Amino acid sequence: MARRRRGLPVNGVLLLDKPRSVSSNHALQRARRLFQAQKAGHTGTLDPMATGLLPICFGEATKFSSHLLEADKVYRTRVELGTVTDTGDAEGEVVERREVPALDEAGLRETLTRFVGEIEQVPPMHSALKHQGRKLYELAREGKTVERAARRVTVYDARLLACEEAAFEMEVRVSKGTYIRTLAEDIGQALGCGGHISELRRLKTGPFESEGMLSLEALERLIEDAAQDSALLPVDVLVAHLPRRDMSAAGARCLRFGQAATGEAGDLPADSLTRLYHADAFLGLGVVTAAGDIAPRRLLSSAVAGSA
Repeated sequence: MARRRRGLPVNGVLLLDKPRSVSSNHALQRARRLFQAQKAGHTGTLDPMATGLLPICFGEATKFSSHLLEADKVYRTRVELGTVTDTGDAEGEVVERREVPALDEAGLRETLTRFVGEIEQVPPMHSALKHQGRKLYELAREGKTVERAARRVTVYDARLLACEEAAFEMEVRVSKGTYIRTLAEDIGQALGCGGHISELRRLKTGPFESEGMLSLEALERLIEDAAQDSALLPVDVLVAHLPRRDMSAAGARCLRFGQAATGEAGDLPADSLTRLYHADAFLGLGVVTAAGDIAPRRLLSSAVAGSA
C-alpha cells in the first residue's frame, strides 16, 4: 500500500523574498511548513548570503519547475575591491589584499562592457556543482581544489549603479549558470586589485520580478488572516511562454488515458511543446506529433485539473 503523503494538497507558485544568511532549502522548508504543503521545491538555488527572488513550487507546480531553471536572471550586487576571499564573497576568508587604483565612473563602465556578451567562466570551488559524485563546496571545506572546466555563459547587460573609492554596485542580466561571485572576481582582476561581493540580490528570474515577492514575515501574516491562497500564482505561469492549445472534450479524455489526441495540433509545428487546456482549465503539457496529433508529455493529476 502506498504511503499517504502528509500535509495539504497545495498547488501553485510562491515568489519568496529569501532572507540573508538562510539557505535556499531552509527557506523552502519554512514556506512549506507555513502552508502545511505535501510537496514543495524551488527553481534555482541562491547562496545563503544572497537575498531576493526564490520561486517556490507547491504540489503539481513541481512538475513544471524545470522550465524555470533555463531562465535568464537579473541581480543587483555590491563589489568590494582590493580584497580577495576564498569564496568570492564576504563570508569567506581573506586570502589577498591589494591596493585599489583610482576609480572613475567612465573607466569602470568601460571595464564592465568588456564582460558583456558570451564569456567563459570557471565555476567556483564553493558551488553546488559535483565532482565524482561530491559537491564542490564539500571538497572546498576540506581544503581541496579540483580542476573545473570553463563554461560559456552570457552577460546580456552590466549596468553601473554606484561608484565609490573602493567599491561599486552594479545590476546584471545573465544567462543560466552564471556565477555573479566569479563575475565580480574577474572584474576585480581586470581592474588590477581583485574583489569580492558583499551583497547580492536576485531581482528577476524568467517572467517573475521582485515586485511580486513576499517575505516569510509577510507570508506568516497572510496565514494568520487565512489569506495564504492570495500569495500563490497558478501552476501554468511556469509554462506561460509556450503556445496554448484548447482541447476538445474527446481530446482531453484521450490525454487522460495516456493516448494522443488525434488531429488537434492545428498549425503547431511537429515536436513542439504546448500547454493544454479544456474548458479553460489547465491540463498540462503535450507534444505535437508528426501526424498533427498531440501526445501527453506531462499532465496535472485529474484531481487538480478536473476530469474531462
